[in-house]
Amino acid sequence: MAAAAKSPWPAVAHQAWLDLLPFPGRFGQAWRVALLCALVAGVAMLYKVPEAAIGCYLVIYLARPDGAECVGQGIGLIILASIVVLAMAPVIQVTANYPLLRIAVIAGTSFVFVYLGAASQLGEIGSIIALVIAFILTLVDDLPAGEIATRGLLYAWQMAVMPMALMIVFNMVLGTSPHRLLRATISTRLQTAAAALDHPDLAAETKLRSSLADGNGGGDQQLMLARVFHTAPTADCDWLQGALTTSYQLLLAVAALPATAATQVRGSLAGRCREAAAAVAAGGRPPMPSEADGTPLAEPEGTIRRSLAGLAQADGGTRTPPAKPPFFASDALTNPDYQRFALKTTAAALTCYIIYSLINWQGIHTAMVTCYVAALGTTGETVHKLVLRISGCLVGAALGFGAILFVIPHLSSVGGLMGLVFCGVLVGSWVSAGNERISYAGVQVGLAFLLTIISGFAPSLDMDSGRDRIVGILLGNVVVYLIFTGIWPKSAVRDVHERLARALAAAGRLAGMDPAARLAATSEAALVETEVEKAKEQLRLLPFEPKALLPSRFGIARLELLVREVRALLPQLIFAPEASSETARRLAAAAATLDGAPGGPASGGAGEADDEGSVLARARRIQTLAAG
Repeated sequence: MAAAAKSPWPAVAHQAWLDLLPFPGRFGQAWRVALLCALVAGVAMLYKVPEAAIGCYLVIYLARPDGAECVGQGIGLIILASIVVLAMAPVIQVTANYPLLRIAVIAGTSFVFVYLGAASQLGEIGSIIALVIAFILTLVDDLPAGEIATRGLLYAWQMAVMPMALMIVFNMVLGTSPHRLLRATISTRLQTAAAALDHPDLAAETKLRSSLADGNGGGDQQLMLARVFHTAPTADCDWLQGALTTSYQLLLAVAALPATAATQVRGSLAGRCREAAAAVAAGGRPPMPSEADGTPLAEPEGTIRRSLAGLAQADGGTRTPPAKPPFFASDALTNPDYQRFALKTTAAALTCYIIYSLINWQGIHTAMVTCYVAALGTTGETVHKLVLRISGCLVGAALGFGAILFVIPHLSSVGGLMGLVFCGVLVGSWVSAGNERISYAGVQVGLAFLLTIISGFAPSLDMDSGRDRIVGILLGNVVVYLIFTGIWPKSAVRDVHERLARALAAAGRLAGMDPAARLAATSEAALVETEVEKAKEQLRLLPFEPKALLPSRFGIARLELLVREVRALLPQLIFAPEASSETARRLAAAAATLDGAPGGPASGGAGEADDEGSVLARARRIQTLAAG
């Protein structure tokens, strides 16, 4: 641990290399995004749609493996962009001759939409709307007064709507259906369970934990999209809904199965999991297993067998509907972090706008664009993303300048430009198709490449234009870094505390349930796993934090141990033979301590005996670690 604390960078570099390696579906996602960007660039050149590079950026930024999700996002953004553009017409007329009033409007609307994106399910769309509004209002500086209300608005609307319209059509033809992705998820879970049963080693356990950490949120969204867009029959959707929950219960049971379980039992269960996985992947349901002799099975083996039997039923093993998350976060009005995040993002964007306006260098207007996509909640996240964006920017710029020198002089048609865009964006989309640790670097590779080779309505041979846009990206990153590390910096450690507090609060609620209700509370179990995984990811970002925000090595080691303890607690807790008020009390107290509230003493609460390996003993260790 000490060595890791002294030199974390080799581990960071090794993880980055692992994140670049292929995985099933990665190339498919990459070539689809690259092809769609090539189509967007071609249409922009033919029909003179402005800012083709920004349009392609929207595609890279919003592209998802789920075709229905892309269609939904495209429709939503078209509607929102249209409403915003229409609403901005009178605002532009009023503010055209009053720069200070225009800045005030940019600041107000930016704060509102960035805040909504941070505090609600609106998410990234909020920042994009803020970007579109700011882009429209800054066009006032570049257009004659008589053309502002028409050409400026038309440019902004075209820039946002054309790529989204193409994305909708493209995904309706070549996109992957959500029910297919959901079947792939369930099949992968069964294969993961089979591997963990057959070979309970570190690699299998790591993959099992990764599947649990993914939770059911993505699957619930895919199921909702499958129903909304009718990509599968209702009966199939009903089965997928139950199978999603049942397969997660199966993973929990496999994680809780003791390593001392008989090899013959493990082998038999693994074989049935593989058989079920093959049936699901083929588009059907697993076969109904032969009837058991009625002998009660010990847990968690009994849950594994019941889950496999449930997957063969028409309801997928459960009729419990997925929990619907509220639109606004529970602390949207009480947590100042949302407002601070919106204020810092807005301040960064306005600072960049004022800088390039004062020095009359409009070519670096990409600085303001960068601010809306580079900002994240914690300082570690923001600096990590800044590193990714600068690295991606340099790689994309190098690709772009190389294309200007060696490729563009030989292009003679729009088709040739589309081929160049495809090849360059393919590199960025390969990276962006990875996980959140590296995806922003891929987005930046694509954006920097496109900004370098496309200027106006034709491929660019002007390196000055490419240089200006890259300078703008770097300026935006620097401004974001200075503001987010200097004003209300939020350490990743604080986010770790908040996420562990939410995980322990959910675990405490589970501990107070009777065994049957606890096993059915899949959403609570998934909440524990996902929050613990996010806490673990935040700990990985500590090397990117300024030294002033870093805790001591002991503090880091304590948090890492706490993450491991909470993660190890869940499978053991799910299959505890009875409800435990003492365990629930201790976990709730630990959650309160991490959340900054009085959590009660770390000892006491006699009345329930425990041994060193029991759930209660682990809860006591967790409470002690939380208290520091």
